[in-house]
Amino acid sequence: MTKILPIRDEPTAEPPALHARAMDNLAFIRSTMENAGAFTAVSGWGMVIVGFLAVAASFIAAAQPTTARWLDVWLALATAGIVVQLWAMLAKARAAGIPLLSGPGRKFVLAVSPPLLAGAVLTIVLHRAGLTAVLPGLWLLLYGAAVAAGGAFSVEIVPVMGVCFLAAGALALFTPLGWSDWILAIAFGGFHIAFGIPIARRYGG
Repeated sequence: MTKILPIRDEPTAEPPALHARAMDNLAFIRSTMENAGAFTAVSGWGMVIVGFLAVAASFIAAAQPTTARWLDVWLALATAGIVVQLWAMLAKARAAGIPLLSGPGRKFVLAVSPPLLAGAVLTIVLHRAGLTAVLPGLWLLLYGAAVAAGGAFSVEIVPVMGVCFLAAGALALFTPLGWSDWILAIAFGGFHIAFGIPIARRYGG
């Protein structure tokens, strides 16, 4: 005959405190919203400064007697532009009290970086090969690709700017070489100013 054993109550774990569960839920909601939001730390005023620097650089570059010195001018502008934009974005993010590399910010950087790095490498390779004439179109195309890709994680006007740079890059590749500095001035100068002002006004700087 089978012996019937009494059922023993298993010790039950104490349910988590209501406060702890609420904090976990809030942390999850905040993380989800950060990842789903748009990267708004793109600085419109930073773009405007870069635009004016680009216009000045186009006049200086056009007056250079050699291709090497022409390239030095534009590389100096690229370096200055990166520094200005990083400083401006960091200042805007701090003023808004948001981390620069939050969910959307991290995605923005990851989207923008590959085309820019490709542009840097191809600049060296093409210059060494004596194909400097294609650099203006290449720069504009890759910069436009970077801005359009990053714009997918930013405010809606940013990818539009990227498309404008892509169009300018295509134009630079199929027009006479003498037009290059003026196309660069219109794109790196004019587009940054034209798009930077509404970004600054609508999105806090």
